[in-house]
Amino acid sequence: MTIALRYAARSDVGLVRSNNQDSAYAGPHLLVVADGMGGHAGGDVASSVAVAHLAPLDDEAHGPDDALDELGHALTTAHDELLHRAEENPELAGLGTTVTALLRSGNKLAMAHIGDSRAYLLRDGELAQVTTDHSFVQHLVNTGKITQEEAEHHPQRSVLLRVLGDFDMEIVPDMSVREARDGDRWLLCSDGLSGVVSFDTLAETMRGVADIDACADQLVQLALRGGAPDNVTVVLGDVVEVDSLRDGAAPGTTSHVVGAAALDRHRPTLGGDGPAGRAAGLSAAAREREADEAAAAGTPPPGPLEEDDPAPSRTGRRILTALILVLLVAGVGAGGWFGYRWTQDQYYVGVQDEQVAIFRGIPQSIGSFDLSTVVETSTTTVGDLPAYVRDRLTQSIQTGDLSEARALVRSLESEAAGSS
Repeated sequence: MTIALRYAARSDVGLVRSNNQDSAYAGPHLLVVADGMGGHAGGDVASSVAVAHLAPLDDEAHGPDDALDELGHALTTAHDELLHRAEENPELAGLGTTVTALLRSGNKLAMAHIGDSRAYLLRDGELAQVTTDHSFVQHLVNTGKITQEEAEHHPQRSVLLRVLGDFDMEIVPDMSVREARDGDRWLLCSDGLSGVVSFDTLAETMRGVADIDACADQLVQLALRGGAPDNVTVVLGDVVEVDSLRDGAAPGTTSHVVGAAALDRHRPTLGGDGPAGRAAGLSAAAREREADEAAAAGTPPPGPLEEDDPAPSRTGRRILTALILVLLVAGVGAGGWFGYRWTQDQYYVGVQDEQVAIFRGIPQSIGSFDLSTVVETSTTTVGDLPAYVRDRLTQSIQTGDLSEARALVRSLESEAAGSS
């Protein structure tokens, strides 16, 4: 039996973000989803770089035995390029991306996965999540510390333990080879879909909408109707038996690139005319007016705009931090003071003398002047934690406030106790 892939790829900026940091690729042999992080400064760059390194694999030059090696090599070179870019350009500090990729070789599918983008498989009418999120919260689920239901609302659900990018840690993607069966339908997606649309709804849609393009469109629309607070990216791949296809029904051979890596990366959301889109637009406009009024009055803004402030655990608010550093260095009176005050409203969890600690401020310094101080120190030492948690912690984990930081430390203490 000879198999082939029918495929479709869609990406939407969503109803809150101002730019698309997701990238995706779909071709005859390769399906990829990459969810970038790093705010305006780097998320779109990171996901685009990942896709650029993987796209050349979309051919038949590789055999089943070396497909995994080629996927792994592409991820390693992408990671190295992201590190180099961050070193060369300070504005890209902290950029990173998830990657979930399927590479067809004959009747086998080689898979590489790192981060919290997901792969699902619909086989014989039953949907299963194939990948496991590389997140701290998923680790707590795996070790029985919390339930899957609790994980859906956990304050640290966006803290990733493994990504490609500006993080000095070993790249350890999940690698596997799977059989490609006629009738299988694969879904690769960013958490802009899986975090909004329920598992049951995903299954119902993938079963009920036979046309692959219509199904991809429907999945994006479901996320938009759910508010789409993040970019939404969907790649579908149907496994078909070539010998059974009617004349003229053969799968296409043209590759599709969507999201940040595409030429039309600035296209507006398809949900902008709906009720959720209008509400999101009004909310963003109101926040912009508040920020403008605060700036005119010389007072701190009521809070960073959502579009410029992705989840702090994933971005570190790099742009605003850089501006504050410039103001402080220049000694610009009130501007520098307000900037410094802003840093002292931030909290993160890191390491102090080999112990887990909560810091107030941001993990930056100006000469000998540190912009953070230790607030609380845990009795848990870094050596008590698993290696991948330890690696992530040494990079520092941003939290929304002190209570969220304390909750994370309690989780780490529980993790250390369970490991001993």
